[in-house]
Amino acid sequence: MDIESRLLRRGDYIWGSFVRPPVVDGYIVAVNPGDRTDVLGRFAFATSSVDDAVGAALEGAPAWREVTVDDRADVIRRFGEVIEEIADDLARLVTRETGKPLWEARAEAAAAARAARLVAAEGVAGLQPHIVRDDTAWSERRPLGVVAVITPFTYPLLVPVLHVAAALLAGNTVVFKPSKFTPGVGQAVAELLDRCRLPRGAFNMVQGNGAVVGARLASHPGIDGLVFVGSHTTASKVRKATADRPELPVFFQCGGKSTAIVLPDADLELSAYEIAVSAFATAGQRHDAAARVLVARERFDVFCERLIARTEELKVGYGFDPGVFMGPMISDAHRKRYRTWQSDLLGMGHTPILEGGNTDVMGHRGYYVRPSLYWITRDAVLDAEPPGPVLQVYCVNDIDHAVSVHQRLAYRVSTSLFTGDEGAASALAQRLDTGAVYVNRGTSATSLRLPAVGRGRSTNASPAAVELVRALSVPQALLYDRRPYDGSRFVPGAGALPGGAEDRRGEAG
Repeated sequence: MDIESRLLRRGDYIWGSFVRPPVVDGYIVAVNPGDRTDVLGRFAFATSSVDDAVGAALEGAPAWREVTVDDRADVIRRFGEVIEEIADDLARLVTRETGKPLWEARAEAAAAARAARLVAAEGVAGLQPHIVRDDTAWSERRPLGVVAVITPFTYPLLVPVLHVAAALLAGNTVVFKPSKFTPGVGQAVAELLDRCRLPRGAFNMVQGNGAVVGARLASHPGIDGLVFVGSHTTASKVRKATADRPELPVFFQCGGKSTAIVLPDADLELSAYEIAVSAFATAGQRHDAAARVLVARERFDVFCERLIARTEELKVGYGFDPGVFMGPMISDAHRKRYRTWQSDLLGMGHTPILEGGNTDVMGHRGYYVRPSLYWITRDAVLDAEPPGPVLQVYCVNDIDHAVSVHQRLAYRVSTSLFTGDEGAASALAQRLDTGAVYVNRGTSATSLRLPAVGRGRSTNASPAAVELVRALSVPQALLYDRRPYDGSRFVPGAGALPGGAEDRRGEAG
């Protein structure tokens, strides 16, 4: 895989081959956000490719459905193996296309390989028939059919691998659309699956932007299921686009960012470190990044000092340079929203603890910014999702006050609790409506084995890893009656149910 020079644009992946659209509707240009002089390539797209890809998936569905679950698991295991074989090349491509530091991209590549192995190892059990009575009643899992998978730039390798692997293992055929910011990684996912030699039509990939190609795919009448990972705003548009198809299962994974609560007995060095890492990794663009910190009043000043020190230690720079913690934002539009957000906070009277803004990295023209810390004095602003590496710090009087503020937040994808008392943490966790609770660690460390469904606007219907395999299939019950018919049991006018049905109601259970 040549990832150092301009990428070979191979087109869409349809019916087991890379094809270029005969009529082009537009282009997306992949540019290294850490160095805008590095253009990865110009990728053509066409809405007609969506129709072709869905048609291929429909045609390939019967053959893929007939492949046994164990054989499908072998394919997913092979998928994990080929990711592992070229993990460093994949990581370098992720860094080049997203600006992530190389250490972070390598962690994502390793996680993607683990995700495929986990789905293959543990997903099979979830697809086994459920036996009620061996000879008369059981249910089998059947695939939905054609599943569309639309993913973001924040985890351009891990998220597609996880969702595509789950859909394929469940017996579905797939049409995948990567983010317009990461077409190269999307193409790499298709190349990896091409090595796994699936039947034609089992996996398909289309390039394009969300407004045209993504919208066409999400609303296509040929799909039988949709997995969407992205913002709440876009998810709302997808909900409207699919509103006239109530039978269509739609699985959302929306972010909105997370919250940390620092209690009076917390280890402030640990708290500051974990929160800073969670807030500013991936330039604060992860869906589960920490964006709000509720700090006990008696520790507020000292905590802020520790947090400032930790934040100032973080090196912003080019992803391939040594010692870099935070790379650039994904685009100039995202960077402008980041600056506008800070201007709005200042205009509302909130106090900058550490003011951010554009910054330069020697030798590289990219979308670089400095991380920022703001003291928020009115909790209403905490409701929104701040763009980029913004961490908003809010002072609370006590635990009850922290819970009250937390429960009013619009986005509650996950919550970190920092305390020296595990018993208190356990009790407090029971009072919080949130997707996941982390004790004395940041909010960006979800296990693929643990389901976590956020609350509020970060609510999503997409289970994690293994549960997703079952969610992308449907149970069908089979009930047999193997007793001979006895007509003498029916006595007209006597109130008996036909065929002795009164004796059989519920016998399967």
